Amino acid sequence: MWAHSMTVQDYQDLIDRGWRRSGKYVYKPVMNQTCCPQYTIRCRPLQFQPSKSHKKVLKKMLKFLAKGEISKGNCEDEPMEPTAEDAVAGDFALINKLDIQCDLTVLSDDLRESLESEEKQKGKSSKREDANELIQSQDIEEKLGSGEPSRSVKVHTVPKPGKGADLSKPPCRKAKEIRKERKRLKLMQQNRAGELEGLQAQCEPLSSSPPKAKCNQPKSLEDLIFESLPENASHKLEVRVVRSSPQSSQFKATFQESYQVYKRYQMVIHKDPPDKPTVSQFTRFLCSSPLEAETSPNGPDCGYGSFHQQYWLDGKIIAVGVIDILPHCVSSVYLYYDPDYSFLSLGVYSALREIAFTRHLHEKTSQLSYYYMGFYIHSCPKMKYKGQYRPSDLLCPETYVWVPIEQCLPSLENSKYCRFNQDSEAVDEGRSKEPDRLQVLYKKAIMPYGVYKKQQKDPRDEAAVLQYAALVGQACSERMLLFRN
Repeated sequence: MWAHSMTVQDYQDLIDRGWRRSGKYVYKPVMNQTCCPQYTIRCRPLQFQPSKSHKKVLKKMLKFLAKGEISKGNCEDEPMEPTAEDAVAGDFALINKLDIQCDLTVLSDDLRESLESEEKQKGKSSKREDANELIQSQDIEEKLGSGEPSRSVKVHTVPKPGKGADLSKPPCRKAKEIRKERKRLKLMQQNRAGELEGLQAQCEPLSSSPPKAKCNQPKSLEDLIFESLPENASHKLEVRVVRSSPQSSQFKATFQESYQVYKRYQMVIHKDPPDKPTVSQFTRFLCSSPLEAETSPNGPDCGYGSFHQQYWLDGKIIAVGVIDILPHCVSSVYLYYDPDYSFLSLGVYSALREIAFTRHLHEKTSQLSYYYMGFYIHSCPKMKYKGQYRPSDLLCPETYVWVPIEQCLPSLENSKYCRFNQDSEAVDEGRSKEPDRLQVLYKKAIMPYGVYKKQQKDPRDEAAVLQYAALVGQACSERMLLFRN
């Protein structure tokens, strides 16, 4: 639908029902009919922690600003698939969590006998002892892995000269490590209660090394972004937020420069012909907005509405993030940048800056605590990357409640369209219940739909109005005016 004017609260309620805007055109995908369902996704910035790949992008920017270093790696922004390091880190975190939660398994009788037989062989030579320890440790691992006693002992064969280590087999372990493991296993046997705290308390006297110091707290997103630069830094980056609708004086002064960046972006990145990204198209798409500019004593200093977040490098614009500041969120609309600076991963960098900006606004406006990233399309790599900004939620397309993305992904692997709310009896609480109270603007007069339909008895018009009421919900239908002619 075409929105001539809209309050920020109206648009907040609409995007919480799956709507989105492009210029003044506001639309909502028909989720159960489209080939690629588009789910509204939001990030929770207050709990956000940058991943390793995010930190690499921030460090790359800092190195460029400080020393002018240009990364020789992949310059593409999106889609940004998770790196192997992130996956490994996530796996280790999961393993550690499971280890803490699981009870320690009591050793079997056969394993106990193996340990006792090992103790009897302590008097043998150190060379023989080391070899036996290695074999017995491997035997213990086989038993623990299978849950059944194993009588077989596997010995690694010496690799042929010039062949090197056999990479298909696990590396040899030091005898000292094996002895420590045997002691730990014996303590596990004694501690049949299986409590991890008790085991740690018993292990402390055996350890000759001092207790490990607590790990330092990880750097926050702000620490990584605003890390101090040397006085002789090679470059200077400045981020300015200017109101785009209604156009502020700063926006007007930088309009042409901003447009030229957009034109180059569309031609190089999206392969548009030179005559397509015109000034009027740019204005209609990224500058015009139906949102009314609003200010509030408890709101952000810049106010609510539509803005351009300009990235200035050494006195020139290299990127612009189009955003809406709403009562509960910062909503990302679009990003365009100078293709010459693709090596800085500006798509990722700008998203991290917008998350940090949301956290900054939250300090004064407590209810503003979310970062909306548009639509998440699970089957499309160019839109799937948004799921990497965790924690995040997806909007249920039927009940319009937010569900953590981790709970949604298994369902999306099986079906493109999913109802995320697992409560089968749950319904849309904001649905249109009294369509006659819907407000209509007809012949320059405002009236409830109940009055309007008595004057206009076209069944096609009635179907369109009722569909509108169902899509926007009861609250918005009573606040917004539906124009009819």
